[in-house]
Amino acid sequence: MFDIGFTELLLVALIGLLVLGPERLPAAVRTVGLWVGRIRKMVSGFTEELDRQIKADELRRKLEQEGDTLGLEKIQSTVDDALKEAKQFEHLTERSEPTKSDNG
Repeated sequence: MFDIGFTELLLVALIGLLVLGPERLPAAVRTVGLWVGRIRKMVSGFTEELDRQIKADELRRKLEQEGDTLGLEKIQSTVDDALKEAKQFEHLTERSEPTKSDNG
């Protein structure tokens, strides 16, 4: 994340020792470590969510492209037309069902 070498880390520790003193330095280092850990978790959560959204968008685009390639809209309209025609014939079959008087 940060390109901090040994000398830079030693310099920061020395300045912290001079500013905070030996009594408060361990607590300050512990607090900074906790905050860095929390920030890393938040950043990794954000990046994971962003990756999921990007993958979902890519899949959605691929599905739309494949759907256009296969002509699914045309197939859907053909199926809808066939269902409408079937409903019309359904009414005809209901009318032509034999009644009790026709059977004998």
